Amino acid sequence: QVQLVESGGGLVQLGGSLRLSCAASGSIFVINVMGWYRQAPGAERELVATITNVGSTNYAESVKGRFTISRDNAENTVYLQMNSLKPEDTAVYYCNLFGPLSGHNYWGQGTQVTVSS
Repeated sequence: QVQLVESGGGLVQLGGSLRLSCAASGSIFVINVMGWYRQAPGAERELVATITNVGSTNYAESVKGRFTISRDNAENTVYLQMNSLKPEDTAVYYCNLFGPLSGHNYWGQGTQVTVSS
């Protein structure tokens, strides 16, 4: 079993920055993909960014150039640095850990990010 604990959400003004963190614990697969997804009210959950255990990254078009995903494999932690935030970035942000070989998929409890205009 894997546990994911997120932190770092909050309220920020237009153009501001936030840094989200997600610490994973438990039986973590060596080969894995960690990522961030978000869900706004009334919308489906969508991918924000992912990073593999060897550092390959993938971003949604809407956040490219503004958000940066990184990870510390020694600490089993993934980060999301969010700059130039916009009101449309307002959502609950969820951490995800996926094991491509096993198919196991885990989610954190979510952290609220609110961007005011």
